[in-house]
Amino acid sequence: MGTSKLRITAAFAAALLVASAAACSKNASGTSAPAAGTSGASGSAAPPALAGSVTFNQDNLAKLDAALKTALAGKDLSSVNIAMVVNVAADYWKAGQVGFQKGCSDLGLSGSHCTYFAPPNGKLTEQNSEMETLRSQGITGYAISAIDPTSAAGTIHTDVQHGVSVLAIDSPLPGTDAASLYLGTPNYTAGQQAGEAMKQVLGGKGKVAVLVGSLTAANATQRIQGFEDALKGSNITVVQKVNDNLSAATATSDAETILANNPDVNGLYGVYSYDGPALAQAVQSAGKTNSVHIVSDDSDAQTLGFIKSGVISGTVVQMPYQQGYTGAYILAADKVLGKDATMAIVKPFLESDGSTLSSGVGLVTSADLSAYQALETQLGIS
Repeated sequence: MGTSKLRITAAFAAALLVASAAACSKNASGTSAPAAGTSGASGSAAPPALAGSVTFNQDNLAKLDAALKTALAGKDLSSVNIAMVVNVAADYWKAGQVGFQKGCSDLGLSGSHCTYFAPPNGKLTEQNSEMETLRSQGITGYAISAIDPTSAAGTIHTDVQHGVSVLAIDSPLPGTDAASLYLGTPNYTAGQQAGEAMKQVLGGKGKVAVLVGSLTAANATQRIQGFEDALKGSNITVVQKVNDNLSAATATSDAETILANNPDVNGLYGVYSYDGPALAQAVQSAGKTNSVHIVSDDSDAQTLGFIKSGVISGTVVQMPYQQGYTGAYILAADKVLGKDATMAIVKPFLESDGSTLSSGVGLVTSADLSAYQALETQLGIS
């Protein structure tokens, strides 16, 4: 067994405290005060400062990881053959891959029994093909961010009937045999946080367009609903919601069209991980970094670069590392201990809906960027 998760989490917390102290100051009320004097692209004034947060659900998940580790201690894991299958080969998922491989290492699983797969082009055919390969290799369980949850329902049902454990990550799988447990961000809450950030940077008034890789995936619909609900009571309206079909190039083109045809749009919300950089490029091309504010999701390297330059005001971040790490432990426990015994261990850590195991929600702004990057470095995420 490798370094324990408890030690990883303790180091994670230490890095957070040190980096947060360096990145933020405190006002008299104890609220984090963002650094002043940041300027946007091309020397423009920065958008109104946001107060971010880079604490997640680490304490709870560390306790769960420890409980699963204890339950699996001394058990034979030779029959465990698990996989993490995500929806697109994006920078966002590199952290998930690192976490999954670390979890497998700590479990003592060989690489041949611990498979990570990201569809190169985010295509359903690529994901389906990999799933067929995994089944032929005797997979015992997999965590999946399904590209098309509706089409996946039938195959998930068949897999579960054949004793394969299926764990929903990144996006819930309602109406499927994997609906009982979702490991990832509470997406409605994440959308609300994005909406609150948008209200702040727009001063409570304006017109916003939403760009997203899918208008039907549960994570997308929940985030957009939370975003729109957060805007209620303000003078901000969502004028367009556009599906870019998991394509950064399409997102940029769509945003350019929106800005050209709607000069009064002053806010853009990018829901999928590549959307933030795509929208930032469109705003720069249009020469509107001073008048159009962007709130995005996730923490691709390009997104963080645009946070630093002020082109993106803030990005709502998840903890995909934990989706990978804790996901590996849950899948192994399902096989070795059984689903009922595993769920009995997991249940005390669930959200109030009884099915969501939160990997946490944060908001990275220019003031919190160094703290967040310190977390990534501590976890071995480059």
